[in-house]
Amino acid sequence: MELPLVVGVDGSHHSLQAVDWAVAEAARYGVPLRLVHASLWERYEGIAPAGGPERPWEQARAEEIVASAAERAHRYRPDVKISAEVLPEDPAAALLRAGLDASGLVTGSRGRGELAGLLLGSVGLAVAARASCPVTVVRGGEPNRRGAFGRIVLGVRAAAGPSAATRFAFREAAARGSVLEAVRAWRCPAGEMTDDLLMNGDPVRAHWARAERTLDNALRTPRRDHPEVTVHGETPEGTARKALLHAAATADLLVLGARRGHGHTVGLQLGRIAHAALHHAPCPVVIVPERV
Repeated sequence: MELPLVVGVDGSHHSLQAVDWAVAEAARYGVPLRLVHASLWERYEGIAPAGGPERPWEQARAEEIVASAAERAHRYRPDVKISAEVLPEDPAAALLRAGLDASGLVTGSRGRGELAGLLLGSVGLAVAARASCPVTVVRGGEPNRRGAFGRIVLGVRAAAGPSAATRFAFREAAARGSVLEAVRAWRCPAGEMTDDLLMNGDPVRAHWARAERTLDNALRTPRRDHPEVTVHGETPEGTARKALLHAAATADLLVLGARRGHGHTVGLQLGRIAHAALHHAPCPVVIVPERV
């Protein structure tokens, strides 16, 4: 059974952008698309005008939102199997539960009613931090969302080998026929002394060489598994945040891993780099859970 791609809809402009992106992605992989609108409309019974003897106004409005989104998706890609449902529960909790039986979750960069100061909506942030499957937050300019650049950027973490995010990025590049740019940034803190630095004698060269080794270890196996993917490895000097946001300016997708531990707050679960990307990236961002 093919797991569906689930997209959260709330009628906002940002969620409709997410629907457009998600239905194209579902078509690319040949999987069903499931549209979910979740709202605690039951709280408002008796406050808003009724939509009928048995359907509160908020429920009727929710059904209209999800039906309109489904019609939009069908017009765009009639070849995709589409289902839609309204859930009377907290949006973040509903999407997290839906993600347990999904190939991925997709949200807009901001929903209805979010405060202007929030660069990413609270629902999107909570889902990206806690989901058990990859989460895409659709943001950035129209060319980035449309896939006009033919380029995917992957942030490479310090790990012993290929991560779930690395494997995801290679699969996505293969499916899209895109070039994959893998980025491992490095810095040379003043006064740092390690065995590598003492043996090398050149701190800058030692840090660069360590970044090159990390990149090679992360890419070796996926490169062998996906020989059709063109890969460019980059090891820029500077912060990972700056390097990744710069690379994402002309990318269709930014792929990052986020460690899933226990007892962390939302920000710590995501990590500072993923958190910054979700707020500031100029293209759609995928957060891939990494189990620790």
